[in-house]
Amino acid sequence: MILINTIQKPVSFEQIINKSRFIAYLYPVDNVEEAMAILGQIRKKHYDANHNCYSYIIGIDNLTAKSSDDGEPSQTAGVVIFEVLKKNNLTNVLAIVTRYFGGIKLGAGGLIRAYGSSVSEALKIAEILKIEKLLTAEIITDYSYINIIQRLLENYEIIERNFAVKALLKIRMPEAEFKNLKEALIEVSKGNVEITVLKTEMAPTSEIETKN
Repeated sequence: MILINTIQKPVSFEQIINKSRFIAYLYPVDNVEEAMAILGQIRKKHYDANHNCYSYIIGIDNLTAKSSDDGEPSQTAGVVIFEVLKKNNLTNVLAIVTRYFGGIKLGAGGLIRAYGSSVSEALKIAEILKIEKLLTAEIITDYSYINIIQRLLENYEIIERNFAVKALLKIRMPEAEFKNLKEALIEVSKGNVEITVLKTEMAPTSEIETKN
């Protein structure tokens, strides 16, 4: 399972299905402790609700995930919420659906549709961000090559320029494009360039549409 998206900020969505009230909450979270703290707040806010079902997915390479039906019939709530998050390739997200029972039983199929649609509708109003692997690299070269090298870097973020004995540039760019850039830098400088990767990181970038 490849998870490459997250949400920018918390959102909520509410709907009534056969007199039951379903309130879906989505939160961006960085770790399990944060997710559980938010879950505790929602449980306190909706202390009188019949169920506070949830699922979270956290991490990039080593994923942590958990779901709970919170008293609903097995496999009708928590795992349904999880599958919506998974379908949208989401990570670092906590989804909670609070239910106030309205007196009419929905059955397993009805519960699955209700919990799934609650999260899906919440995602429609969320800002979904693509998570991309970025790297920071240091480039050192002779001044005779600096102009042509800077032209190659026009489409990337230059975070530092230092002109001392040699020219030093630090850039931030998508890791997937680094190999081609490195080869181009070596070619235009005839090998008179030092290129060092300083760090890599996962960072939210452009907004994308959800899959419902």
